[in-house]
Order: sequence, then structure tokens, then C-alpha cells
Amino acid sequence: MFGRPLLRFVRKDTHINFMSGRFMGLIVSAVLSLASIILFFHPGLTLGLDFKGGIVVEAQTTGPADFAKLRAALAQHGVQHASFQSFGGANDVLIRLDTDSEHDTQAVVDNVRHTVAEALPGTTILRADAVGASVSSELFRNGMLALGLSLAMILGYIWFRFEWEFALSAVITLVLDLTKTVGFLVLTGFEFDLVMVAAILTILGYSTNDKVVVYDRVRENLRKYRTMPLIDLINLSINETLNRTLGTSSTVFLASLPLALWGGATLSGFAWTMLFGIVVGTSSSIFIAAPLLLFMGEGRLKRGAKNTKASAS
Repeated sequence: MFGRPLLRFVRKDTHINFMSGRFMGLIVSAVLSLASIILFFHPGLTLGLDFKGGIVVEAQTTGPADFAKLRAALAQHGVQHASFQSFGGANDVLIRLDTDSEHDTQAVVDNVRHTVAEALPGTTILRADAVGASVSSELFRNGMLALGLSLAMILGYIWFRFEWEFALSAVITLVLDLTKTVGFLVLTGFEFDLVMVAAILTILGYSTNDKVVVYDRVRENLRKYRTMPLIDLINLSINETLNRTLGTSSTVFLASLPLALWGGATLSGFAWTMLFGIVVGTSSSIFIAAPLLLFMGEGRLKRGAKNTKASAS
């Protein structure tokens, strides 16, 4: 009684023919990734403070924020071209401005803090961050390096654990997942900063784990069903791991959903990107990684199984 799971997303003996949609899955994925690459170049990502540089001040006023009054007060104190944005409630305001010199950044921050407090008495400064131009360029370079090293290490890990067909299929799928996530960031306008780099790295790790689970079952079934056609064997492996895949995805999805809905401006972008990545990573394990493995391994993987059988006899 206690050994049975309380919830199953699909029946234990399910036999869904996922590979029947392999061509459509690859075509749709390629089109979406290509569109995402185009969006990356135009209009491009909305760079956050970490990568763009500048100043961000979050303030909470006693009443609805008066943007016109704030803009006029800042202009009187020599702060030009400030942009204002509401977040959370009507009392929450986000002030952004660029700085030309790294040496006067702290002075500008202090000026903004005092001006806002003077213009709207009772205002609370929640956050005041500043990043210089040279620091932001270094952070951007390090963030891109982290993504590249992550993909390289994933390739090395899967190549060491599986045959090269598995590794190449997984990395190609991860690159497609990554491009779609970039397109999502462009369309939604979420700021691309170090928090988003962390979200993307988390998505890559989750997606890799999901693919390793399916690939492990494929490898087990290659030894178990040595005469089964590879397309049927991959279908069987996906169906056998489907409950685990959906269960894991649902758990992470439900854990991230409250952050997306009530996490505020700081965490909502991270959480929505995570939710998107979970859906993309789960679907790509079935409709992208598996078909790529079928195309790359059809023949070689089965010959390996036959060789194993011949050596055993």
C-alpha cells in the first residue's frame, strides 16, 4: 500500500508514440531558436545594471509616487535624463540613470537619495546600487564566460558518461534551449543581469539532469532489448521515465510559481525565466534530444548492442 505512489501523471503501461512527432519537434525548435537569435541582435536584450552600468534607486513613498515632481526635483539638482518606473504597488518607484564618470557615481547616488527624500518627505530608500562602466563590462564578460564553460563541462561530463552520440545530442539541445530563453528575455523585456545568468545556469543544469535520466534508460534498454528497433526503444525509454520527468518538472515549477507571482521586482524576472526554462527543458528532452539521438545513433548504437550480444555468446 505504502509502496505505491499517490499520484501518477500517466499510467504505468502507457505507450505514447513520441517519435512520430520528431520532425515537427525539430522544425519548430529550429524556427523558434532562429527567431530568438534574430531578436538577440534586434532589438536585443535589455541589459541590467550589472552589465550596462549606471545607478538604480528603489524608493517607497508615503502615497502614490508623483513622477513629475520627482523629475523636476532631480533636474533642479543637476540630475538629468532619469527614468522612472513603478513596481509592486503605486507607492514603489524605480529610478534609473546613467553616469558618465565612475568617480562621481557615489556623489550622484547621495544626491538622488537626498533629493528624493526632500521632494517627497517620508520616502524610504529601499535600495541604491551603482556600477561603473568598466566593472559592468567585466561582469558581462565573466557572465558569458560562465555560460560557455558550463556548456563545455556539460559536454565533457556526458561524453565521459555516455557515447558521443548522447553528448552531442544533449549539447545541441541545450544550445537550442539557451537561444529560446534569450528570445523569451527579449520579448518579455526582463533585464539581463547576473541574476538572469544564474537563472540560465540553473535551467541548463536542470535540463541536463532531465536528459541524463532519459539517456540512462535508453542505455539500459539497449542492453536489455538488443533486437528492438532504435525508434521503438527510445519511445519505450521516454514512456518509462515520463512519470519521473513530469513529477520533477511539476515540483520545480510549483516551487518557482509563488516567486513569479509575489516575489516582487527583484525576483519575478528570475522566477518567470525559470518557469519558461522548465517547460522548454522538459519538452526538449522528449521532442528534441531524443530525435537527435535517434538520427545520430541509428546504426551505431544498435551495432554496439549486437556486438555486445556476439561477445557474450
